[in-house]
Amino acid sequence: MSIVIGLTGGIGSGKTTVANLFADNYGIDIIDADMVAREVVEPNTVGLNTIIEKLGADILLEDGTLNRAKLREAIFSQPELKQWLNELLHPLIREKMLHDINLSKSPYCLLVVPLMVENNLQTMTDRLLVVDVDEQTQIERTQQRDNVSIEQIKNILASQATRQQRLDAADDVITNFGNSPALTLQIAQLHRQYLKMDLDL
Repeated sequence: MSIVIGLTGGIGSGKTTVANLFADNYGIDIIDADMVAREVVEPNTVGLNTIIEKLGADILLEDGTLNRAKLREAIFSQPELKQWLNELLHPLIREKMLHDINLSKSPYCLLVVPLMVENNLQTMTDRLLVVDVDEQTQIERTQQRDNVSIEQIKNILASQATRQQRLDAADDVITNFGNSPALTLQIAQLHRQYLKMDLDL
């Protein structure tokens, strides 16, 4: 099993960019919680079958996959349904992430979880790497990427851990202000550090 480096950061911090650079430059395995969350509700999974039992086949699209828009609407109007869904999916997601970690072949792997600190999932990691930017940069990037209002973005920011809470939890920090050479250099330094951890075990 690889050393597990948790990778997190607020919305618009550039977590995906950082993860992709570790993967592309050094062949590091990435376990992405957002992708895992989709995998546990694919057709014929326990996750999706349980959702169908609860909400009926109307929750599916014509191709048999989950109608995410419809599910979001249902959760929005029924808070108790959101809790039920979290209680169903969180253990399945955690189990799948652990499974994928065990399959990792690179010297260390990155476990990318947007709400790592909020859900205390750094307990699954050996070190926590935080991608850090200021709030104004988060707002600008998210606006450009998702074409949403500043108000919406500020609501998302308010629902996430604060910048300081993430930094307090971090073992390592990457500052990502979009300067590509500086970002590549920080990743190269951390890669060397993480390889040394592997050798020290």
